[in-house]
Amino acid sequence: EVVLNDRRTYKGIVIGKDPSTDIALIKIEEKDLPSIPFGNSDQIQVGEWVLAVGNPFNLNSTVTAGIVSAKGRNINIVQNQFAIESFIQTDAAVNPGNSGGALVTAEGKLIGINTAIASNTGSYAGYSFAVPVNMVKKITSDLKNFGTVQRAFIGIQIAEVTPEVAEDNKLNDPQGVLVAGIAENGAAAEAGIEAGDIITKIADIQVNTIPKLQEQVSRFRPGDKLQ
Repeated sequence: EVVLNDRRTYKGIVIGKDPSTDIALIKIEEKDLPSIPFGNSDQIQVGEWVLAVGNPFNLNSTVTAGIVSAKGRNINIVQNQFAIESFIQTDAAVNPGNSGGALVTAEGKLIGINTAIASNTGSYAGYSFAVPVNMVKKITSDLKNFGTVQRAFIGIQIAEVTPEVAEDNKLNDPQGVLVAGIAENGAAAEAGIEAGDIITKIADIQVNTIPKLQEQVSRFRPGDKLQ
């Protein structure tokens, strides 16, 4: 059941769901509904003001404010073999009932879907997490067009670049993600990537953590070519 802000109620149809990111696409039959403009979650900056919208504790249409306190955060909350977590972390108050609600910029552009909190009590304790909208756009597009998410795998085992790894590879800074292993006959193997290589960018996006690399790769489909 989908209830709008003006109390109109509809029967929702689940078009598809993605357990790897805890995102689902739901359809209702109606015309001329207002829609929210999408922002660019890659461009959001730590320290930028954001608003979280939702229905915490059945308090309809509640808005809270905070700042982006981190990006690319992994908290190991999605219980799935192929879980992809690269959350936008904020200090906007989010509680049970906020899940699925919008995280928006000060201009009202959607940059994330609120999905989790870090708490020892089950209630807000200062940290909330949202799925970046750029990932959401790919997921919902796939669910709409294919009924399931078409997710790319490049066929590598990955590890963080520690200061020791950086020193061994004569890097000035511990940046990028280490290729710890290669899947036989995988895309990376065919492309000539080798164990010990360090990936610093996916397309034009800098990747310095495992979650950030996974987020960027997840935006592509099998068969896509990427730099």
